[in-house]
Amino acid sequence: MQIVQFYSHLNGFEYLMYHKPHIWKDLQTIVAGVNAAKCKTKASAEAKKAGRTLYSPVDMNIEFATLFDAHKWTERRVTNWVAEDGDLMRKIMRDKPDEQKKAIEAAGLEPIKTYNQTDFVKDRVAAEVQFGKYAFVAHDLFVKHVSFFISEDIDVGIEIVPMKSLEREMSSGVPYYERDLFNLMRQGRGIPAVPIILVGVAP
Repeated sequence: MQIVQFYSHLNGFEYLMYHKPHIWKDLQTIVAGVNAAKCKTKASAEAKKAGRTLYSPVDMNIEFATLFDAHKWTERRVTNWVAEDGDLMRKIMRDKPDEQKKAIEAAGLEPIKTYNQTDFVKDRVAAEVQFGKYAFVAHDLFVKHVSFFISEDIDVGIEIVPMKSLEREMSSGVPYYERDLFNLMRQGRGIPAVPIILVGVAP
């Protein structure tokens, strides 16, 4: 597989090239190592694609996960305690989890445990591979990457999605680079408030 296009939001790519060029080289090596032909295993059950063998998101995710793991990228999880009081949430948002829980209990509310998780992190860069439903990309961009950036766990987020040329050979509902590029750009230059590199891949 190869990187066909990428978009640098808030100078995410430029930051990597200046501070961590080895991370981009790492990413290129990982993408190039994915055997796309090996992942074309899904028999289509859709009327419009009946009889075709499509690329399997599950198989591609396994390929990516294996390669990210081999290159020492690791999962990162951050726990938070939340409640329904918006004013309280604003006050305790940057507190440590234990302090969040105590503040919620002190306010007479029920603390609810939640977490944000990102699949691959290395040297303060987070990468998400999204071959699932297209709605998950927005969650990655506007929740996951932002959360880890605000908590100062990462400096840049990388979102990997298929190009339209690859999406055509997958099941319906999968994201694709061209649409996510448009969605990201129309938010304006400063939103989301985290440096991001949107990466489009294809065989």
